[in-house]
Amino acid sequence: MSIQSRSTREVWARFRLLVIGPLLASPPERGELQAALGHLASKSYRHPCTGEPVQFGASTIERWYYLARNHPDDPAGALARKVPEHVGTHPSMSNALASVLRAQYQEHPTWSHQLQYDNLLAIAAANPELGEVPSYSTILRFMKSRGLIRQRRKRPGRTSNIPEFETRERRSFEVQHVHGLWHTDYHEGSRRVLLPSGQWHQCHLLAFLDDRSRLVCHLQWYLAQTAETFVHGLMQAIVKRGLPRSLLSDNGKPMLAAEAVEGLLRLGIVHSTTLPYCPEQNGKQESFWGQVEGRLLAMLESENPLTLPMLNRATQAWVELEYNRSRHSELGDTPLCVAMTAPSVARSAPDMARLRHLFRCQEKRTQRRSDGTISVSGIRFEMPSHYRTILRPTVRFARWDLSCIDLVDPHTGALLCELYPLDKAKNADGVRRIVAAPEAPESEEGERNTTDESSEAPVTGIAPHLRRLMQDYAATGMPPAYLPHPSEIPIDDTENNS
Repeated sequence: MSIQSRSTREVWARFRLLVIGPLLASPPERGELQAALGHLASKSYRHPCTGEPVQFGASTIERWYYLARNHPDDPAGALARKVPEHVGTHPSMSNALASVLRAQYQEHPTWSHQLQYDNLLAIAAANPELGEVPSYSTILRFMKSRGLIRQRRKRPGRTSNIPEFETRERRSFEVQHVHGLWHTDYHEGSRRVLLPSGQWHQCHLLAFLDDRSRLVCHLQWYLAQTAETFVHGLMQAIVKRGLPRSLLSDNGKPMLAAEAVEGLLRLGIVHSTTLPYCPEQNGKQESFWGQVEGRLLAMLESENPLTLPMLNRATQAWVELEYNRSRHSELGDTPLCVAMTAPSVARSAPDMARLRHLFRCQEKRTQRRSDGTISVSGIRFEMPSHYRTILRPTVRFARWDLSCIDLVDPHTGALLCELYPLDKAKNADGVRRIVAAPEAPESEEGERNTTDESSEAPVTGIAPHLRRLMQDYAATGMPPAYLPHPSEIPIDDTENNS
């Protein structure tokens, strides 16, 4: 422990113990104590606080000597300076003045201590009954001892939709199993890359970091922070390391996109987000950015111009051969070794084709009965003829890839088929298939219901319901409530009898 880190009591206790150390190490014989004290008093010492030369009287050194000898269990504690009784009480600060200061801090917690003090002086001048305001140093010690620390000022335009959270303690955490929790975030790099079009562009780094082992599951630079790049990087991390149990991210739009949220849910990954504007919850990820800037990008300072492919190749080499294989100060081992030896809850990952189908948003569409198509983001997709009876089909799609979408069962989520955009030029050939009639339902034995030829014959004549109405009307005995026109053909008696 350095001298600057010790308290004044400890500094004085150590100094006094060094002064009387020769007397304790080699106690003088009877009658020789005063001579030994006089010898120590004649010496010049360096003041423990100011460093100036100083001397002490024999009586003072004698008092230190007897204090240490009478407390053999704790001589340093006996030699330390006594704690004043008024420490922490601030007697010059009246209760009324302290109440005013607390109320002023509650109303303006972002003010500096100097501004708090200046306003307190103004209030006391307008209200003499509060008494005299102590010095600035006293006010500063009082505020710090009571936890009245200046708070950060919120950025303009960011406070309208932010809920007020209660002040809570902050604690570090770490899960006990590898792949139990992944951290993810974007980082805007300090270097720009040169695109093939000749333009300079700011790039963004997407990383997935395991909480237990600090292993970087995947790391890649992109030109923008979008849902497409987030899903693209997440799928690679899953294929490389397996399925994690949970994922922690901030409240960025790429992380909260429907494709990402629904894909994580289908994979059984619990997605949690940090509180708004509380980056310390994702502190492990924030700490990792310092190594990216301090080591990776520092080694690319002389690479000019820097292209995106070159930056990604260098990043993969650095993270796999240096970071993941370097000893971590908190873990006492390399992230790769911890990931391989510590208990893991990872699950086997599906293939990339399956992941592409999972990371899609699910919505309902209305099928147009005239041509059997549905519309997704202004593009019409053709439904197969045997699904023409589904009036409100459920589809899954990624908004950045509409080359094909999935038709799924709304009850089970099973994939029924893939739908492709309508090809009007191909449909102009005039070839059309005959639309088959709906098949008859099967019986419990698995055979189709069969009927005789008479039941299969089409029914002609008056409909049964209208025939029943005519019979009921005739049973009332009332004549038809209309007058026949002369031009009508008289009804034959035989027809009336029938």
